[in-house]
Amino acid sequence: MTVRQGPVTVRVPASSANLGPGFDAFGLALTLYDDITVEAIEDGLVVDVEGEGAAEVPRTSDHLVIRAMDAAFDLMAERPSGVRVSCVNRIPHARGLGSSSAAIVGGIAAARALIEGSEDRLDDAAAFQLAVDLEGHPDNVAAAQYGGFTIAWVDGAAAAVERLDTDVQVTVFVPPVGVSTHHARGVLPENVSHADAAANSGRAALLVAALTGAPHRLISATEDRLHQSYRADEMPDSYRLVRNLRVDGIPAVISGAGPTVLAFARGIADAAPDGWTVHELDVDTTGVVSR
Repeated sequence: MTVRQGPVTVRVPASSANLGPGFDAFGLALTLYDDITVEAIEDGLVVDVEGEGAAEVPRTSDHLVIRAMDAAFDLMAERPSGVRVSCVNRIPHARGLGSSSAAIVGGIAAARALIEGSEDRLDDAAAFQLAVDLEGHPDNVAAAQYGGFTIAWVDGAAAAVERLDTDVQVTVFVPPVGVSTHHARGVLPENVSHADAAANSGRAALLVAALTGAPHRLISATEDRLHQSYRADEMPDSYRLVRNLRVDGIPAVISGAGPTVLAFARGIADAAPDGWTVHELDVDTTGVVSR
């Protein structure tokens, strides 16, 4: 294998996980993107960042994109002597839209793009496994890598994914202040009732049908009993918006660990609380791409 000369740009989509009842399993790729441009240089590491999170993320090997690239280089047993990385971030950080998964999937794709013949040592399945190992759960990274609507799971240590097509349109409401995924997961109970588990199983099955051919079922299919209500005190404005939209018959959920709210509808931007940002988005169908 040899190192490719000249810059390569990777585009990776935002994603929404859970979608209500599909906790840690469902993901939806969205048409909001981060761009990562990488180029081999003679020596060292140069990191430039603009856009979302630019004031907070490190410009060192601790940057999540660089950590993902390094892990991929290790698996391929090949790396450039130096690299320049330029990130243009449009996915909000700590908002439940898969910014960390985009960084991981994008970093792995960027490393693969820099090494000619990389697919012989790190194919798509291996890249997905690496992304899951780095992220810790498969839902967002599956959507970011493959696009569309994804159902992801782990058998033992092996990550797997099933990708389905859907053409739903969504509106996301992004609050001005984020919530860390680690904190949002920390408020969940260790045990839930059999009734709540059974209800979520049924709604998750219904959501697959709703997203792939029965959209009139989305309001019922997006009901959840496993995580959203437990996080309500951590994001009261988000939970209130979800309830208000659902009262109006609009299928709405907390996106991932929140606090962004995702609704399966258009033309509802005026429902946003003051200071929130609204994006009307489609489903990304390709996942991460390089050029």
